[in-house]
Amino acid sequence: MTDTAVTQILIVDDARDIREPLAQYLRKQGLRTRMAASAAEARIVLDEASIDLVILDVMMPGEDGLSLCRALVARGGPPVILLTAMADETDRIVGLELGADDYVVKPFNPRELLARIRAVLRRAPPTPPTVDATERRFAGWTHIPATRELIDADGTRTELTSGESRLLTVFLDHPRTVLSRMRLLDLTAGREAKPYDRAIDNTISRLRRKLEDDPKSPRLLVTEWGGGYLLAADVEKV
Repeated sequence: MTDTAVTQILIVDDARDIREPLAQYLRKQGLRTRMAASAAEARIVLDEASIDLVILDVMMPGEDGLSLCRALVARGGPPVILLTAMADETDRIVGLELGADDYVVKPFNPRELLARIRAVLRRAPPTPPTVDATERRFAGWTHIPATRELIDADGTRTELTSGESRLLTVFLDHPRTVLSRMRLLDLTAGREAKPYDRAIDNTISRLRRKLEDDPKSPRLLVTEWGGGYLLAADVEKV
């Protein structure tokens, strides 16, 4: 991704005097921003919104930034730029080893951070396999791939992450068909797929929270034990 005008940034920092001025600055540069004061708040935003990059403070009360970074990398989440204190060289090294894409030392120049954001976005991973961009209906829902949205029967819109939208598109391409984890990885990540990757399970869990009346007893995205997952619905083009 190179067009920062359509990029949404999540700023995670417990210091209000850092996250709010930074969000204001990035908005003036044409980026959309969301804010979170803790890792717990960040997890909620990441489940609800389509986030393209996370600016993540390392030192926070409760769950720290390194723990959240590890979780984001494990689930194939958006790229991460860490904010670290000048003396915390160990945190910077550990963060990069965990899979962070870059780091910026506090106090920082917002212009430098913006340059690093653009550099990370330019280093986009190889494009995943092409999936169908057709708008389709299923079980009272309408999926809009172009805007990564779900619309229910009442017209309420729910935003999906890029990974959630891509995975849902694969299921809509193969309704009432059991798809194994490896098959789903092949269709969504291609050569970037990793053996024993849990990203599929995590993404399905998030989709269930948005699609199902009772995510613990799913009726749409059904688990086929020993086989994989199945979309238990008929699909039609809009």
